[in-house]
Parts: sequence; C-alpha cells; structure tokens
Amino acid sequence: MGIVLHGVPVGGGIAIGRAHLVVRGMDEVPHNELTADELPEEVARYEQAIKATRRQLEQLRNAIPENAPTELGAFISLHLMLLSDVALSREPVDLIEAQSINAEWALKQQADKLAEQFDAIDDDYLRERKQDMWQVVERVYKNLRGLDTELAVNEDLEDDAILIAHDLAPADTVYFKDGRIAAFVTDVGGPTSHTAILGRSLDMPSVIALGRARDLISEDEWVIVDGSNGVLIIAPDEIVLAEYRRRMREYKSHKRQLGKLKNTAATTEDEVNIELLGNIESIEDIKQLHKFGADGVGLFRSEFTYLNRDTLPTEDELYAVYTDIVKKLKGKPMTIRTVDLGVDKNPRWFGHSHALNPALGLTGIRLCLAEPVMFRTQMRAILRASAHGPIKMMWPMISSLDEVRQCQTHLQTAKQQLHERDEPFDDAMPVGIMVEIPSAALTINSLLKQVDFISIGTNDLIQYTLAADRGDESVSHLYQPNHPAVLKLLQHVIRAAIKQNKPVSVCGEMAGDEQYTRLLLGMGLRRFSMNPNNLLAVKNRIIHSDTLLLETEVLRLVRNDDPEKARALLKKLNQPAANPT
Repeated sequence: MGIVLHGVPVGGGIAIGRAHLVVRGMDEVPHNELTADELPEEVARYEQAIKATRRQLEQLRNAIPENAPTELGAFISLHLMLLSDVALSREPVDLIEAQSINAEWALKQQADKLAEQFDAIDDDYLRERKQDMWQVVERVYKNLRGLDTELAVNEDLEDDAILIAHDLAPADTVYFKDGRIAAFVTDVGGPTSHTAILGRSLDMPSVIALGRARDLISEDEWVIVDGSNGVLIIAPDEIVLAEYRRRMREYKSHKRQLGKLKNTAATTEDEVNIELLGNIESIEDIKQLHKFGADGVGLFRSEFTYLNRDTLPTEDELYAVYTDIVKKLKGKPMTIRTVDLGVDKNPRWFGHSHALNPALGLTGIRLCLAEPVMFRTQMRAILRASAHGPIKMMWPMISSLDEVRQCQTHLQTAKQQLHERDEPFDDAMPVGIMVEIPSAALTINSLLKQVDFISIGTNDLIQYTLAADRGDESVSHLYQPNHPAVLKLLQHVIRAAIKQNKPVSVCGEMAGDEQYTRLLLGMGLRRFSMNPNNLLAVKNRIIHSDTLLLETEVLRLVRNDDPEKARALLKKLNQPAANPT
C-alpha cells in the first residue's frame, strides 16, 4: 500500500494528487575566506540583501489578497520584526569583519546559533518560532545568491498538486489561492506553528511535522493527504487509492450537505434554540461570518489590531476599527475582548517580553492593569463604538475578584472621561469576563455577581487545569478536553451562570469541535462561539440532538473520575453519528 507517515493534522479533508517538491534554499552554503580589502564590499552586499528582504516583505504585506488568511498580515509583520532585530541585521556583519568570511557563511553561522537558543526555550509556542527565523534567514540567503525568493511552483503545475516542503513561510500561502494546489505537507511544525494556523485558515487538507517526508518522496509521485487524521500515504496501490477516492467523495458530499444548513435555525429536536457565534480577528473575517450564517461575534481578538504595527494604536484608530466592524455586522452583536498581549504576542513596542514562564507571567488582564493608560484608551474606544451597534466588552485571563474590581474602577474612569468630552456611548453596555483560569472557575459564583456575562476559554482552562502544554509534543497527550477534572469545572461554571441567570458561552476550540457539542448541550450551554468554518458542522450536530435526553447522560459522564471511561461515555454520547439533512 506504499509508505504511511503520521504527523499533526491541520486542515481537514482528503486530497489525492501528484507530489511537487518545494526546493530548499540553504542545502549547501559556500564558505570563502576574504581579504581585508574585500570586506567592505561584502558587508555592503549583506546590507543590500537585508534591505531587499525588507522591501519584499513590506510589498507582500501591502498586497495581501482579500481571500488570504486573516492571520497572514500579522505573521509577515513578525518576519519583518525578526529581520530588524540586531541578531540578523547586524551580528552577521560583525562575523564577516571578525572572521573575514563571506556573507552567506556568516548568515549560516548566526542562524545556527539562534536555532540553538530557540531549542533551549521551555515554552513550546516560542520554541516553534525557530521556524519563522529560518524562513527569514532563507529569504535573506536567496537575496544574497540572486535566487528567486518566491515559492518555487512550476508554471505548468497540474491541478490538484500536493506541495511537499520542509517548511512553508506565511507569505507562501498567498500562492495557494490559484486553485492548482490541493494540499500541502511539511517535515516540521507543531500545532501552534504559523504553518498550522494558516493551514486551518485555508481549510485545505494538510499535515505537518512528518519528519523526513520530503526525502522519501519523488517529484510527480502519487500521494494521499488525509488532513483529518494526519496521515500521508506515499505511492499508494490501486486498492488504497480506490478507498480514499471513496472517502474523498463522502467528505465532499458531507460538506455540500452542510452548506444547505446555512439558513436553518440552530434548534434542537426538543425545540431549544441555540446561539452560534463566530470568533474573529479582523474585519476581513466578517465575510466568513455571514457566509456561514453566524448570529454575531462571540469573540473579537482585539490584540491583532496591536500586533500588526510598530507603535501603539491611538484611541481614534481603535474606534475606527471597532465602528467599521460593528457596521458591517448589520445589527448582529459583537463581543470585544480587551487586548490579550504577552506570552507569544509581543509587538515591537512591547516592553514586557522577557519572562521565565510567559504563560504564568504578565499577560492578559494583568498586563492591562499594569498599563492603565493603554487599558483605558482601548476601553474608551470600545465604549464610543457602542453608540453604533450592539457591543459587549470582555476582560481576559481573570483570576480573582480583586482583578474584576480593578477593571471596573478603570472602566468608570474611562466613562467619566468620555462624559467630560461629551462623547456618546452606551452607558449600559454589557461587560463580562473570560473564564480561563481554574481559580476563576472555582470562584465563579462571586465573579458572576460582578459582571453581566461570562465566556469560557477552554483552551487555556484545559492547559492550566492539567498543567499540560498542548503545543509540547512530549506532553500533548495529557491535554485532554474530556478529562473528568475539566468536565467538572465546565459543568460547575455553566450551572452557576444558569442559576444566576447570566449568559454563558464557550469560545475555546471545544465550541467548534462537533464531538463536544452534545456534551456542552447536556451541560446546559446555549451559546457557542467558534471559527466560522466549524459553524455548520456544529449546527448539524445540534439539530440532531435532544437536550432533555442528553442531560441525564452528561450528568453520568461528569460524575465519573476515570479518564478512560469518560472517553467511552463521550463516544457513546455521540452515537449514532448525525448526518446533515
């Protein structure tokens, strides 16, 4: 049946096609010794390569197509930041002069040194930024060598080609939109790498972290990419090809059937109406929101407005962004999460990027409270935008009642400042919190009395509860959304909100994963917020569910303390599999 490799699944679906190998740019780096007279010209050559690389990245950022992934701009900006750092812009020059060597070899030495430093970082997300560094280095190297810096895709490439690469830079995905590329796989990457994030945004079959897949595949060889299960099959035989062609037809048919549910109400079999909202990061996401029929925005990640720039945004700039989005929503509600910087999201102007454990440091609301001017500036912008449509404000990473009270004090100050300026805003705008930390979940009854609504961020709640970084391959198996401890916390929070008659939603990845839809329905959840691409699959599961029947089964599941039994009960809860109607 050929060679079968297993990696990290990124984009769902199946693709069958001919392999196209993406050529790596730094396989053999020349090493030359130079005379003292040659050094000034070599330094100038390196500096010109840096300038050319910066110009290319800026041009790419300014010419991002409308249908490109929304995260692309932020990722290209990160590459520009890496390029401007002295580690790449200046230190290779010092090596050229100190060792009397050519620019290519100096760049290679510096890149190897940086790679070792990245490998020593404990945080997996930050460690995966090594691949971003290599992507920038490769672009500089190609400019030094006079090579084409764009993705090496043949003009005569057949339709349904499958890209096989060691890694793909964010800018490479711009070329995926011409329709000829059906899928991609890479040797490296992790669940939180930029390649993975962009793969999910493209909604394209893709598998990453395959090891040495590129070395095992020949150009034009038949391959199968199973993006749902993280499988790559090289040189499949006719029996395997026939089976995967059948699976591909079934998958495409299922997607077409789901498309018919756009205008169908998200109502359960026992007539319970469910609100389905979308998570967005920019105004470009509104198209996807309307495409899949979302009821509004359950989470606007406002930090992306801060990341894609070199300075702090002004109040008027933020107000313009929020107002533009709320107008394009045409009356649908939007919840804006105040800026959640830190950990992996550190703009150039950011001054708090050095911490032994960023995930447990100055991040989320802690950073906002440490930077009150920035915090109140954003809250004033959100309040002003509330005059143009239904907006809610939400504070991230709350861990205690004291933090909520501090936030409320700053909010009152922001409101008073707007009153003094005679600026219109909704004085009764709902204000809520993210429940992402176990301490917040365990003290939820007190927190609920201080806010208008809550949203559960399951990604961090699971990670902090189980002390397992899902981005760390060595412990990723311990990151279990269906772990009994996680389920008990979820039910506790949802029940507390229902008891106090406060709206509660889930905006983490569990909300968009249909295998947890019935579980959350049985816990009493009536608001889901997710990537818009997942909305129809979740809706399909909802309309084939009965909440009254689910409540008893879910109660039995949550009372259990055995992780293995919990998995079995969850599997039973999802049977029989729902088919779109």
